[in-house]
Amino acid sequence: MIILAATPIGNLQDASPRLVAALESAPVVAAEDTRTTARLLRGLGIAHRPQLIALHDHNEKQRAGELVERARTEDVLVLSDAGMPTVSDPGFAVVTTAAAAGVPVTVIPGPSAVVTALAVSGLPTDRFTFEGFPPRKSGELRSALLALASEPRTMVFFEAPSRVAATLEAMADAFGADRPAAVCRELTKLHEEVVRAPLAELARWAAEGVRGELVVVVGGAPVREVSESDAVAQVLALVAGGMRLKEAAAEVAAQTGRSSRDLYGAALAQR
Repeated sequence: MIILAATPIGNLQDASPRLVAALESAPVVAAEDTRTTARLLRGLGIAHRPQLIALHDHNEKQRAGELVERARTEDVLVLSDAGMPTVSDPGFAVVTTAAAAGVPVTVIPGPSAVVTALAVSGLPTDRFTFEGFPPRKSGELRSALLALASEPRTMVFFEAPSRVAATLEAMADAFGADRPAAVCRELTKLHEEVVRAPLAELARWAAEGVRGELVVVVGGAPVREVSESDAVAQVLALVAGGMRLKEAAAEVAAQTGRSSRDLYGAALAQR
């Protein structure tokens, strides 16, 4: 089978017993960076040396079929450099190929920078969206952020230290200078730091220079006070534009904080 395995995002003591056991016995390990995996094996004191196969953004589509065929007769362990494979890391093509081929896929859960940052951010955790790395080009970055300006859920981003100041400034422009946010740096490592502040303040802080692995967590857009009649009108407008009634009610409910069921019923009565 294909085994997706989460690896520590910083602290080696976060390696689960299941991960250690899998690394001690796996005949084949498909790794984002084989050098990183070799260091992981040494760090965990694992003498077993599986066959290491590079699996990264540039070769995953070509290599997925080969790995899935091997998984018909032996276990293939899939690792990213840190955290859970497929989450902004290689592995997705392998999973979809395996599913299409009827090859079992299982998972060894563990560390994830996304949920770790969300948990310590101090921002709402009941509903959130993971946006990965924002676009690098300024125009594309601005467009992507403006498209998220009314997103009511907490948003989680990855970003590089060299770009985080510019990204935070762009977020302040798109979302508002006072939008609450947190920059989580070096999670689970010796110099772990979580800085919580409005976006404009975080942009000024980051302009002085930031190092390490970063996760940016941004609060969702405040829910606007909209009357029920106006909310129902929005639902009907979306339906007139081709959206299904149930989906339209759910979207307007997310934007206004009103009950999706109530909006659905009211809109249905007016059709």
